[in-house]
Amino acid sequence: MTVDPDRHASKMAKKKAARDKIMATKTDKKGLIIVHTGKGKGKSSAAFGMIFRCIAHGMKCAVVQFIKGGMDCGERDLINDKFGDICEFYTMGEGFTWETQDRTRDIEMAQAAWEKSKELIRDPSNTMVLLDEINIAIRYDYVDVNDVVKFLVEEKPEMTHVVLTGRNAAEELIEIADLVTEMELVKHPFRSGVKAQQGVEF
Repeated sequence: MTVDPDRHASKMAKKKAARDKIMATKTDKKGLIIVHTGKGKGKSSAAFGMIFRCIAHGMKCAVVQFIKGGMDCGERDLINDKFGDICEFYTMGEGFTWETQDRTRDIEMAQAAWEKSKELIRDPSNTMVLLDEINIAIRYDYVDVNDVVKFLVEEKPEMTHVVLTGRNAAEELIEIADLVTEMELVKHPFRSGVKAQQGVEF
């Protein structure tokens, strides 16, 4: 298809003017509550992308993993090896509940992870705190969603970003969040008998 260059330039100039007008109204800055949920892959991966952006900009940040303690994690290894001075990383879980098969222990670990999370969020030097798989801990009633909501609303420093990942995010969290992304599952190799791949899944 042939596109007239002058017509294209005029069209893009109009789009830019409209976009600049919209952007001029966006002057507020605030720490965001961000939720990544849904059945599709990429919730933690996208969250770690934001953590690495913070690291790249020299911004102090932190990660608390609620569930994945028993699994290899490339992001954890990289951060601990190369960026531990700017990003604290705490793996508090011991694996998915069907692996541990000890609800009492799971609750204890999730509660400890939540206490560490609050400590890190309260520290105003942290630009971002990632609570990886906290939605699962909430879903299984290891952590009380009302406590999480109350803390984020009342105690989170104004400029701190908090990212909460995991499928089945509670409606109470979605209600108070500034940004919610639901990853939709269209196709996944696991359904075809392909196991988790290093570099893709972990």
